[in-house]
Amino acid sequence: MYRKRILTILLIAISTTVFSQLKSKVYKVNGIEVYLLAEPVREYEVIKSKGKGIQWGSFITGGLINESISTKITKYIKRLNKAYKEAKIQYDAVIYTNGKQMNAIRFTDERTDENDRIATVQRINNIPFFVLSEPIKEYTFVKTVGGGIKWKSALTVGLWNNSIEQDLMKFAKKVKKKFKKKKVDAIIYERGKKASAIKFD
Repeated sequence: MYRKRILTILLIAISTTVFSQLKSKVYKVNGIEVYLLAEPVREYEVIKSKGKGIQWGSFITGGLINESISTKITKYIKRLNKAYKEAKIQYDAVIYTNGKQMNAIRFTDERTDENDRIATVQRINNIPFFVLSEPIKEYTFVKTVGGGIKWKSALTVGLWNNSIEQDLMKFAKKVKKKFKKKKVDAIIYERGKKASAIKFD
């Protein structure tokens, strides 16, 4: 096991720098906290098994469809729960870093009202993203953003399905002009194949 470290996103389009230290409260999926391109404020350790972190690729879709982000995460959690239950391993949350991998983590500090499910959000194409999470700051809905999920051919057998950040980048492109004009401050993704552009109050 190794201690918490700042996640490094290697893709050029994704910045690990935060936008005015925006904070979010992440959702739970099947009882597990999910941090998608977000850094928990709590201290944690990554769980390792037989020298390798537990990771699940997006090829689980089988290539027939490129599923929504929320569906991918639900499948990840179900598989992790099954694998860890059989191995009698406990974990508190999962973190999606980049590419097509996810790590299970265990928190090492005490949970409080101030840090419970709280994370610092990251940006994609310079736009703050709240993925399966709710902004702490008050905000106003601006518009619905569609066309974020690209469908793939069954011939790929799922190996070329979009990674989660690739899906999110499509949303970012849709509001890029409005973001530059300061008409949009961030994007919220909750479920399905649409997102919400928001403006902070």
